[in-house]
Amino acid sequence: MRRSVLATGAALGALLCFAGRGAAYEAITVTDGGTLSGTVKTEGAAAPAKIEVSKDPEVCGKEKTSPEMVVGPGGVLANVVVVVKAAKGKKLEVPAQNPVFDQKTCEFHPHVLAFPAGSTIDVLNSDGILHNLHTQSTVNPPSNQAQPKFKPKIQVKVDKPEWPIAVKCDVHGWMSGYWISAETPYYAVTDASGAFKITDIPAGDYDVEVWQEKLGKKTEKVSIKPKEETKVSWTLSKS
Repeated sequence: MRRSVLATGAALGALLCFAGRGAAYEAITVTDGGTLSGTVKTEGAAAPAKIEVSKDPEVCGKEKTSPEMVVGPGGVLANVVVVVKAAKGKKLEVPAQNPVFDQKTCEFHPHVLAFPAGSTIDVLNSDGILHNLHTQSTVNPPSNQAQPKFKPKIQVKVDKPEWPIAVKCDVHGWMSGYWISAETPYYAVTDASGAFKITDIPAGDYDVEVWQEKLGKKTEKVSIKPKEETKVSWTLSKS
C-alpha cells in the first residue's frame, strides 16, 4: 500500500512539473507565413547621460555616452527587443557562424545581442587590454571570465532560452549589454532607426513582447495574415 501511494505521489509530482513548464515550441513547415514589421518609438526622452572613463583612457577614451537609451530623430528607439509569442512555426536553428559579441573602445558591440538558444557566442577583445566578461544568467550557468590581451576570443555556450541576460565587464564598470537567448526564431532587435522585421510567421493572432532595458516590457497584439506584411508603430514609455 505504501509503495502504491509513493508511486502515485511521484507520478503526480512529475505531472505538475511538466505542466509548469508550459507547452514546448513545435517546429512545422511554414509555406504561407506572414511578416511583422514596424518601428518602436518613445516620447519625451532626456539626453543620454555622459559617463567619465576611470580606467584605460588611452584605449577607452575620456568619456562615454550611456547606451541605456539610444533615441534617434522623432523618438525612434534602438536596441528594443521584439518577440512574437508563437507556439509553433519554422525550426529554430543555431547559426552556422557563431554570433559575435565584441569589446571595442571599452564598449560592447552590439549592445543587445539576440540569438537562438543553443548558440555559442564568440566574445572578442578588440581592445588588447584586460576585460572581464560577466554574464548574469539565472537559467543558464553564469560566465565570469577574465579576457586579457592574449585571449582575443573566448566562447560561451548558452543552451537554454533566457532573456534578458545582463552582461558587464568587471574591469570597466560602465560597460553593459544584454543577451537574448530565444526559444523561437520569431525575434528581432530594432536598429538605429527604430525599425524591425520578422518573417515567416504562421497566420494567426499573437501576443508580442516589446522590451527595452530602461522602459521595461510591454505586450502588444497583432494579427498575421498569410503572405502579407503587417506593419505597426509602437510607443514605449515609463509607466
